[in-house]
Amino acid sequence: MTIIASKNYHLRDALQERRILCIDPEDALREDIRALRIGILNIMPKAESYEFSLLHALGRSVLQIDPVWIRLKTHRYTSSDWEHLKNLYVLFEDAIAKNRLDGLVLTGAPVEDIPFEDVLYWKEVTRILEYARKNIPSTLGICWGGLALAKQLGIEKNVFKDKLFGVFETRNLDTKHRITGEMDDVFWCPQSRFSGIHDDILERERDKGTVNLLAYATETGYTIFESADSRFLMHLGHPEYNAQRLVEEYFRDAKENKPGVGPPQNLDVNNPVNRWKGQATEFFSQWIKYIHEHISF
Repeated sequence: MTIIASKNYHLRDALQERRILCIDPEDALREDIRALRIGILNIMPKAESYEFSLLHALGRSVLQIDPVWIRLKTHRYTSSDWEHLKNLYVLFEDAIAKNRLDGLVLTGAPVEDIPFEDVLYWKEVTRILEYARKNIPSTLGICWGGLALAKQLGIEKNVFKDKLFGVFETRNLDTKHRITGEMDDVFWCPQSRFSGIHDDILERERDKGTVNLLAYATETGYTIFESADSRFLMHLGHPEYNAQRLVEEYFRDAKENKPGVGPPQNLDVNNPVNRWKGQATEFFSQWIKYIHEHISF
């Protein structure tokens, strides 16, 4: 349960208050263990505030994590603190220049309703994902990030008229899987997106041997799936979110009069309850364990 973070990292105290041990890079070098270098391509709005969500999820693993924050050359980051990005984030080429990445996370982005080819930074993301599939043991895509990974497999998304928003009971389809197998047979999962992939398309790709389908809900479709070679792991939900994040998104969208957005389903915005924390911890911990085992044997 250790995150490598300098003493002046802006979220260090908050992480330690949540029982995530933080150690200095110098102290990490003295320990007789190699930390896993996990690249995080963070393109969420207000990137600096989203960092806690991922570090809290990744930090529950018993293994030492060295997060490598990655920014894009072709993304404007209009809602993020540019000075913070310059000080903490590196370009992908610099992230892999001296040491390999053991894993990669591609976050969500508020562009689900835009064709991939029209996203300004899509070509750069594509180049990174092409490299990742050949050279990084596992890449995890969250929400739009999962759709982007599916696109690399030739699987197209479809745009919804209304936002899929709320918390949904989801069925574990493979209770022997090395990552999802220890999750409950039925678990709650947050969703916040304007697009997805039709069930019949993913079932056809499963039958062709392109993907393995791992989790499903009637309201959301297939939420977790992986490429057949296990290099890409796609989670179309937001397991890293806390309950308050969904509330904040709801009031933000309501203030902007965003069409197609209603209150989150199965969540009381006046008394939000997190019913997925344990499942999220299990998911991220098993993903980290899988990476560790992959590079160790």
